[in-house]
Amino acid sequence: MTTPHETPARTEAPAPRREEAPVRRGRVPAPALLLLAVTALLASVVAATLFGSADVRPLDVVSTILRHTGLGAFAPTEPLPKLLDALVWESRFPRVLLAAAVGTALAVSGAVLQAVTRNPLADPYLLGVSSGASTGAVAVLLLGIGGSVSLSTGAFAGGLVSFGLLLLLLGGGRVASPSRVVLTGVLVSQFFAAVTSVILMVGGDANSTRGFTYWLLGTLGGARWEGVTVTVVVILAGVAAIQFSAPALDAFTFGWDAAAALGIDVTAARVRLMVLTSVITAAAVAASGAIGFIGLLVPHAVRVLAGPTHRSLLPLSAITGAVFLIWVDVCARTAFSPHELPAGVITALLGAPAFALVLKRLES
Repeated sequence: MTTPHETPARTEAPAPRREEAPVRRGRVPAPALLLLAVTALLASVVAATLFGSADVRPLDVVSTILRHTGLGAFAPTEPLPKLLDALVWESRFPRVLLAAAVGTALAVSGAVLQAVTRNPLADPYLLGVSSGASTGAVAVLLLGIGGSVSLSTGAFAGGLVSFGLLLLLLGGGRVASPSRVVLTGVLVSQFFAAVTSVILMVGGDANSTRGFTYWLLGTLGGARWEGVTVTVVVILAGVAAIQFSAPALDAFTFGWDAAAALGIDVTAARVRLMVLTSVITAAAVAASGAIGFIGLLVPHAVRVLAGPTHRSLLPLSAITGAVFLIWVDVCARTAFSPHELPAGVITALLGAPAFALVLKRLES
């Protein structure tokens, strides 16, 4: 018993346990994924260079690359005969390098535009750059515009012109909603597609139309060091600049108003990101034609494994896109040898069922 001046000791209820956020099964730490992706990229570059009519050993490929990049002291084997050396360095390796660069550009562009427009179906061609590049290419090919201007230069210029028209229609990027960007991109794309059709009807013959159609489906067969070097530099510079905008992209996934509330200059960040994605997409299309599905599929696949944070999503998408297109190109040039399929056909055949699996995984 207790006296009137005593109070019974109160037994405090135990504090409620904090429920931990469920860990999504299948999620792999980003550093481990990045290490695995880089290893896969290096192995893919060497392995893809082996495919062709002449047999070359993996160590010979490594030695050839090291010698031509000034690191011959580390070469593990003796130099190849001149013919094989030229085959590896002048033909196979530039093609593999171009495939890696184009895959990088398309995957990163897709990841950026999906965040900026908050549209999971956005891809690198959303802004009409591909259609503008096609118009520039066909104008050079059939109309002779620009004199000695190459097809890839014309395509790059056409892609930038189409993006300039997009920005003009968007009032310099000052728009109120992501849907306005998407609809304007569709408008620009359809306009330049119509212009391309008119040029083909007026100035094209059967051979030139067939050649342009083959280029439009996407091919890496024209890889030469002069063009590859420029393409790789432009794409790597653009991807590096985009990486600095990862915090803005994370904010964009919550909406433009939420990004502004977090202190992001929405208009400036949006325009900067659209400019960068358009430049690297134009460079990729100019070098290889329009290769679809990479920019749509790869970012979704990486999100399933590593999560939506763009600090890790962007580099992982870049490397995954590079590896994917390297092996797509290997398949395109070897599956029906001596005939070569356009890489865009292979990405469509592989991408459609793969994207269906990703969608099913996202719903589960």
